[in-house]
Amino acid sequence: MSEFDLAELKDSIERESQFIHDINTSIRTVIIGQDNLIETLLLAILTDGHVFLEGVPGLAKTLTINSLAQIIDTKFQRLQFTPDLLPADILGTLIYNPIDGSFEVKKGPIFANIILADEINRAPAKVQSALLEAMQERQITIGDKTFKLENPFLVMATQNPIEQEGTYPLPEAQIDRFMFKVLVGYPNPEEELEILKRMGKINTNIELKPVVNPSQILSARKIVDQIYMAENIQKYIVSLVFATRYPEKYGLKDLQSLITYGASPRATIFLANASKSYAFLHSRGFVIPEDVRAVGKSILRHRIILSYEAEAEEITTEDIIQRIYESVPTP
Repeated sequence: MSEFDLAELKDSIERESQFIHDINTSIRTVIIGQDNLIETLLLAILTDGHVFLEGVPGLAKTLTINSLAQIIDTKFQRLQFTPDLLPADILGTLIYNPIDGSFEVKKGPIFANIILADEINRAPAKVQSALLEAMQERQITIGDKTFKLENPFLVMATQNPIEQEGTYPLPEAQIDRFMFKVLVGYPNPEEELEILKRMGKINTNIELKPVVNPSQILSARKIVDQIYMAENIQKYIVSLVFATRYPEKYGLKDLQSLITYGASPRATIFLANASKSYAFLHSRGFVIPEDVRAVGKSILRHRIILSYEAEAEEITTEDIIQRIYESVPTP
Protein backbone atom coordinates (compact mmCIF):
# COMPACT_ATOMS: atom_id res chain seq x y z
CA MET A 1 0.00 0.00 0.00
CA SER A 2 1.44 3.38 -1.04
CA GLU A 3 1.87 6.39 1.26
CA PHE A 4 -0.91 8.18 -0.64
CA ASP A 5 -3.31 5.27 -0.06
CA LEU A 6 -2.40 5.14 3.64
CA ALA A 7 -2.97 8.89 4.01
CA GLU A 8 -6.35 8.59 2.28
CA LEU A 9 -7.26 5.63 4.49
CA LYS A 10 -6.24 7.55 7.62
CA ASP A 11 -8.55 10.40 6.61
CA SER A 12 -11.42 7.91 6.13
CA ILE A 13 -10.70 6.34 9.52
CA GLU A 14 -10.69 9.72 11.28
CA ARG A 15 -14.07 10.54 9.72
CA GLU A 16 -15.65 7.15 10.35
CA SER A 17 -14.25 6.67 13.87
CA GLN A 18 -15.62 9.91 15.30
CA PHE A 19 -18.55 7.99 16.76
CA ILE A 20 -16.12 5.94 18.90
CA HIS A 21 -15.25 9.07 20.88
CA ASP A 22 -18.97 9.89 21.19
CA ILE A 23 -19.74 6.39 22.48
CA ASN A 24 -16.90 6.51 25.02
CA THR A 25 -17.98 9.93 26.28
CA SER A 26 -21.63 8.94 26.56
CA ILE A 27 -21.17 5.51 28.16
CA ARG A 28 -18.83 6.91 30.81
CA THR A 29 -21.63 9.12 32.13
CA VAL A 30 -23.11 5.85 33.42
CA ILE A 31 -20.22 3.38 33.67
CA ILE A 32 -17.25 4.11 35.93
CA GLY A 33 -14.08 2.12 35.21
CA GLN A 34 -14.46 -1.13 33.21
CA ASP A 35 -12.34 0.37 30.41
CA ASN A 36 -11.28 -3.08 29.19
CA LEU A 37 -14.88 -4.30 28.95
CA ILE A 38 -16.05 -1.19 27.07
CA GLU A 39 -13.13 -1.40 24.65
CA THR A 40 -13.75 -5.11 24.03
CA LEU A 41 -17.43 -4.50 23.31
CA LEU A 42 -16.47 -1.83 20.77
CA LEU A 43 -13.99 -4.24 19.16
CA ALA A 44 -16.70 -6.92 19.03
CA ILE A 45 -19.15 -4.52 17.37
CA LEU A 46 -16.55 -3.56 14.75
CA THR A 47 -15.46 -7.16 14.05
CA ASP A 48 -18.93 -8.76 14.12
CA GLY A 49 -17.88 -10.98 17.03
CA HIS A 50 -19.32 -12.07 20.38
CA VAL A 51 -18.09 -11.66 23.95
CA PHE A 52 -17.91 -14.19 26.80
CA LEU A 53 -17.72 -12.49 30.16
CA GLU A 54 -16.67 -13.94 33.49
CA GLY A 55 -17.06 -12.00 36.70
CA VAL A 56 -18.79 -11.95 40.06
CA PRO A 57 -22.24 -10.32 40.38
CA GLY A 58 -22.66 -6.56 40.75
CA LEU A 59 -19.93 -5.34 38.39
CA ALA A 60 -22.27 -3.45 36.01
CA LYS A 61 -22.17 -6.08 33.25
CA THR A 62 -25.88 -5.69 32.42
CA LEU A 63 -25.76 -1.91 32.75
CA THR A 64 -22.78 -1.68 30.38
CA ILE A 65 -24.30 -3.71 27.55
CA ASN A 66 -27.72 -2.07 27.99
CA SER A 67 -26.13 1.39 27.88
CA LEU A 68 -24.24 0.47 24.71
CA ALA A 69 -27.48 -0.66 23.04
CA GLN A 70 -29.14 2.68 23.88
CA ILE A 71 -26.18 4.68 22.59
CA ILE A 72 -26.12 2.75 19.29
CA ASP A 73 -29.90 3.05 18.93
CA THR A 74 -30.42 -0.70 18.64
CA LYS A 75 -32.82 -3.19 20.18
CA PHE A 76 -31.58 -4.81 23.40
CA GLN A 77 -32.77 -8.05 25.02
CA ARG A 78 -31.66 -9.61 28.27
CA LEU A 79 -32.04 -13.38 28.48
CA GLN A 80 -31.90 -14.70 32.05
CA PHE A 81 -30.83 -18.32 31.70
CA THR A 82 -32.42 -20.81 34.10
CA PRO A 83 -32.43 -24.63 34.34
CA ASP A 84 -36.05 -24.88 33.11
CA LEU A 85 -35.52 -22.75 29.99
CA LEU A 86 -36.41 -24.27 26.60
CA PRO A 87 -34.95 -23.40 23.16
CA ALA A 88 -38.37 -22.05 22.09
CA ASP A 89 -38.21 -19.53 24.96
CA ILE A 90 -35.26 -17.93 23.17
CA LEU A 91 -35.84 -18.60 19.47
CA GLY A 92 -39.63 -18.47 19.26
CA THR A 93 -42.31 -20.99 18.35
CA LEU A 94 -45.48 -21.64 16.32
CA ILE A 95 -48.78 -20.54 17.88
CA TYR A 96 -52.02 -22.21 16.78
CA ASN A 97 -54.75 -19.84 15.60
CA PRO A 98 -58.12 -21.55 16.20
CA ILE A 99 -60.01 -19.02 14.06
CA ASP A 100 -58.58 -20.15 10.73
CA GLY A 101 -56.79 -23.32 11.89
CA SER A 102 -53.34 -22.01 10.96
CA PHE A 103 -50.05 -21.70 12.84
CA GLU A 104 -48.50 -18.28 13.33
CA VAL A 105 -44.85 -17.58 14.06
CA LYS A 106 -44.17 -16.03 17.45
CA LYS A 107 -40.60 -14.68 17.37
CA GLY A 108 -38.50 -15.03 20.49
CA PRO A 109 -36.29 -12.45 22.25
CA ILE A 110 -33.24 -13.50 20.16
CA PHE A 111 -34.61 -11.20 17.44
CA ALA A 112 -32.71 -8.15 18.67
CA ASN A 113 -29.40 -6.47 17.86
CA ILE A 114 -27.65 -6.76 21.20
CA ILE A 115 -28.28 -9.76 23.44
CA LEU A 116 -27.21 -10.27 27.04
CA ALA A 117 -27.18 -14.01 27.77
CA ASP A 118 -27.02 -13.73 31.54
CA GLU A 119 -25.53 -16.70 33.44
CA ILE A 120 -25.44 -18.88 30.35
CA ASN A 121 -24.08 -21.81 32.37
CA ARG A 122 -27.40 -22.11 34.26
CA ALA A 123 -29.29 -23.36 31.18
CA PRO A 124 -29.21 -26.93 29.82
CA ALA A 125 -27.15 -27.90 26.78
CA LYS A 126 -30.10 -27.69 24.32
CA VAL A 127 -30.70 -24.03 25.16
CA GLN A 128 -26.99 -23.19 25.03
CA SER A 129 -26.72 -24.89 21.62
CA ALA A 130 -29.73 -22.99 20.28
CA LEU A 131 -28.12 -19.68 21.20
CA LEU A 132 -24.71 -20.69 19.83
CA GLU A 133 -26.25 -21.82 16.53
CA ALA A 134 -28.00 -18.46 16.19
CA MET A 135 -24.68 -16.71 16.91
CA GLN A 136 -22.87 -18.73 14.25
CA GLU A 137 -25.48 -18.94 11.48
CA ARG A 138 -27.12 -15.54 12.04
CA GLN A 139 -30.50 -17.08 11.27
CA ILE A 140 -33.35 -18.84 13.08
CA THR A 141 -35.65 -21.57 11.76
CA ILE A 142 -39.14 -21.77 13.27
CA GLY A 143 -41.30 -24.48 11.72
CA ASP A 144 -40.62 -24.37 7.98
CA LYS A 145 -39.63 -20.70 7.91
CA THR A 146 -36.11 -19.31 8.23
CA PHE A 147 -35.52 -15.77 9.46
CA LYS A 148 -32.29 -13.80 9.14
CA LEU A 149 -31.15 -11.96 12.25
CA GLU A 150 -30.61 -8.22 12.01
CA ASN A 151 -27.16 -6.70 11.67
CA PRO A 152 -25.36 -5.67 13.85
CA PHE A 153 -25.87 -8.71 16.07
CA LEU A 154 -23.82 -9.00 19.25
CA VAL A 155 -24.16 -11.58 22.03
CA MET A 156 -22.52 -10.98 25.39
CA ALA A 157 -22.77 -14.11 27.54
CA THR A 158 -21.93 -13.97 31.23
CA GLN A 159 -20.81 -16.71 33.59
CA ASN A 160 -20.60 -16.48 37.36
CA PRO A 161 -17.30 -18.10 38.45
CA ILE A 162 -18.21 -18.46 42.14
CA GLU A 163 -21.28 -20.70 41.78
CA GLN A 164 -20.90 -24.01 39.98
CA GLU A 165 -23.53 -26.15 41.75
CA GLY A 166 -26.47 -26.96 39.49
CA THR A 167 -24.86 -25.36 36.44
CA TYR A 168 -23.97 -26.59 32.98
CA PRO A 169 -20.53 -25.16 32.09
CA LEU A 170 -20.02 -24.53 28.38
CA PRO A 171 -17.67 -27.04 26.74
CA GLU A 172 -14.38 -25.61 25.45
CA ALA A 173 -15.46 -26.20 21.83
CA GLN A 174 -18.52 -24.00 22.38
CA ILE A 175 -16.65 -21.23 24.21
CA ASP A 176 -14.41 -21.13 21.12
CA ARG A 177 -17.38 -19.61 19.23
CA PHE A 178 -16.93 -16.42 21.24
CA MET A 179 -14.37 -14.06 19.79
CA PHE A 180 -13.36 -12.59 23.16
CA LYS A 181 -13.31 -13.77 26.74
CA VAL A 182 -13.11 -10.94 29.27
CA LEU A 183 -12.39 -11.32 32.98
CA VAL A 184 -14.12 -8.50 34.87
CA GLY A 185 -12.58 -7.55 38.19
CA TYR A 186 -13.50 -5.22 41.04
CA PRO A 187 -13.08 -1.45 40.67
CA ASN A 188 -10.24 0.32 42.50
CA PRO A 189 -11.02 2.46 45.61
CA GLU A 190 -11.21 5.73 43.63
CA GLU A 191 -13.62 4.22 41.10
CA GLU A 192 -15.77 2.68 43.83
CA LEU A 193 -15.99 6.03 45.62
CA GLU A 194 -17.12 7.65 42.37
CA ILE A 195 -19.69 4.85 41.90
CA LEU A 196 -21.04 5.59 45.40
CA LYS A 197 -21.29 9.32 44.72
CA ARG A 198 -22.98 8.87 41.36
CA MET A 199 -25.19 5.84 42.00
CA GLY A 200 -25.79 5.92 45.76
CA LYS A 201 -29.34 7.20 45.44
CA ILE A 202 -32.66 5.40 45.57
CA ASN A 203 -33.75 6.89 42.26
CA THR A 204 -30.81 6.91 39.89
CA ASN A 205 -31.95 7.19 36.31
CA ILE A 206 -29.42 8.54 33.81
CA GLU A 207 -30.99 8.88 30.38
CA LEU A 208 -28.78 8.02 27.45
CA LYS A 209 -29.42 9.31 23.94
CA PRO A 210 -28.28 7.61 20.72
CA VAL A 211 -25.03 9.02 19.34
CA VAL A 212 -24.62 6.55 16.47
CA ASN A 213 -26.90 4.40 14.32
CA PRO A 214 -26.42 0.84 13.02
CA SER A 215 -25.67 2.01 9.46
CA GLN A 216 -22.61 3.91 10.76
CA ILE A 217 -21.39 0.73 12.46
CA LEU A 218 -21.72 -1.25 9.23
CA SER A 219 -19.94 1.52 7.31
CA ALA A 220 -17.08 1.49 9.84
CA ARG A 221 -16.67 -2.28 9.37
CA LYS A 222 -15.92 -1.71 5.68
CA ILE A 223 -13.14 0.71 6.65
CA VAL A 224 -11.76 -1.78 9.18
CA ASP A 225 -11.48 -4.37 6.39
CA GLN A 226 -9.28 -1.94 4.42
CA ILE A 227 -6.74 -1.44 7.24
CA TYR A 228 -3.33 -2.60 6.05
CA MET A 229 -1.65 -5.59 7.64
CA ALA A 230 1.92 -6.27 6.49
CA GLU A 231 3.02 -9.84 5.81
CA ASN A 232 5.45 -9.82 8.75
CA ILE A 233 2.52 -8.98 11.08
CA GLN A 234 0.50 -11.84 9.56
CA LYS A 235 3.43 -14.20 10.17
CA TYR A 236 3.72 -12.87 13.73
CA ILE A 237 0.05 -13.75 14.37
CA VAL A 238 0.55 -17.25 12.94
CA SER A 239 3.67 -17.72 15.11
CA LEU A 240 1.78 -16.72 18.27
CA VAL A 241 -0.94 -19.25 17.54
CA PHE A 242 1.51 -22.00 16.59
CA ALA A 243 3.46 -21.38 19.81
CA THR A 244 0.34 -22.44 21.73
CA ARG A 245 0.33 -25.74 19.81
CA TYR A 246 4.06 -26.48 19.53
CA PRO A 247 5.76 -24.45 22.29
CA GLU A 248 8.97 -26.53 22.02
CA LYS A 249 9.60 -25.04 18.54
CA TYR A 250 9.72 -21.56 20.06
CA GLY A 251 12.13 -22.29 22.91
CA LEU A 252 9.31 -23.06 25.35
CA LYS A 253 9.82 -26.77 25.95
CA ASP A 254 8.75 -26.41 29.59
CA LEU A 255 5.25 -25.38 28.40
CA GLN A 256 4.77 -28.58 26.40
CA SER A 257 3.49 -30.55 29.40
CA LEU A 258 1.28 -27.65 30.54
CA ILE A 259 -0.81 -27.29 27.36
CA THR A 260 -3.22 -30.05 26.31
CA TYR A 261 -4.61 -28.23 23.26
CA GLY A 262 -3.49 -25.02 21.61
CA ALA A 263 -5.54 -22.34 19.86
CA SER A 264 -7.59 -23.20 16.78
CA PRO A 265 -7.28 -21.54 13.33
CA ARG A 266 -10.28 -19.47 14.37
CA ALA A 267 -7.91 -17.70 16.78
CA THR A 268 -5.65 -16.72 13.88
CA ILE A 269 -8.54 -15.11 11.99
CA PHE A 270 -9.90 -13.40 15.10
CA LEU A 271 -6.46 -12.04 16.04
CA ALA A 272 -6.10 -10.47 12.60
CA ASN A 273 -9.59 -8.96 12.57
CA ALA A 274 -9.43 -7.69 16.15
CA SER A 275 -5.98 -6.16 15.54
CA LYS A 276 -7.40 -4.19 12.60
CA SER A 277 -10.29 -2.99 14.76
CA TYR A 278 -7.86 -1.99 17.51
CA ALA A 279 -5.87 0.03 14.95
CA PHE A 280 -9.17 1.64 13.87
CA LEU A 281 -9.93 2.64 17.48
CA HIS A 282 -6.56 4.38 17.56
CA SER A 283 -7.06 6.09 14.15
CA ARG A 284 -4.35 4.12 12.38
CA GLY A 285 -4.50 2.76 8.84
CA PHE A 286 -2.11 -0.11 9.53
CA VAL A 287 -1.57 -2.79 12.19
CA ILE A 288 1.47 -2.82 14.48
CA PRO A 289 2.63 -5.65 16.82
CA GLU A 290 1.29 -3.77 19.85
CA ASP A 291 -2.22 -4.05 18.38
CA VAL A 292 -1.88 -7.84 18.19
CA ARG A 293 -0.63 -8.11 21.77
CA ALA A 294 -3.33 -5.73 23.04
CA VAL A 295 -6.14 -8.01 21.83
CA GLY A 296 -4.26 -11.31 22.18
CA LYS A 297 -5.08 -12.27 25.76
CA SER A 298 -8.85 -11.85 25.42
CA ILE A 299 -8.79 -13.94 22.22
CA LEU A 300 -6.38 -16.69 23.33
CA ARG A 301 -7.25 -17.16 27.02
CA HIS A 302 -10.25 -19.44 26.33
CA ARG A 303 -8.60 -21.27 23.43
CA ILE A 304 -5.61 -22.70 25.31
CA ILE A 305 -6.62 -25.84 27.20
CA LEU A 306 -4.32 -26.42 30.16
CA SER A 307 -3.22 -29.83 31.44
CA TYR A 308 -3.87 -31.15 34.96
CA GLU A 309 -0.21 -30.46 35.69
CA ALA A 310 -0.68 -26.75 34.92
CA GLU A 311 -3.77 -26.59 37.12
CA ALA A 312 -1.91 -28.36 39.95
CA GLU A 313 0.88 -25.78 39.69
CA GLU A 314 -1.74 -22.98 39.55
CA ILE A 315 -0.48 -21.78 36.17
CA THR A 316 -3.05 -19.75 34.24
CA THR A 317 -3.55 -19.22 30.52
CA GLU A 318 -2.47 -15.60 31.07
CA ASP A 319 0.90 -16.88 32.33
CA ILE A 320 1.24 -19.05 29.22
CA ILE A 321 0.32 -16.21 26.86
CA GLN A 322 2.79 -13.85 28.55
CA ARG A 323 5.59 -16.41 28.12
CA ILE A 324 4.67 -16.77 24.45
CA TYR A 325 4.72 -12.98 23.99
CA GLU A 326 8.21 -12.88 25.47
CA SER A 327 9.54 -15.76 23.35
CA VAL A 328 8.06 -15.21 19.89
CA PRO A 329 10.22 -12.63 18.03
CA THR A 330 8.44 -9.32 17.49
CA PRO A 331 8.62 -7.99 13.89
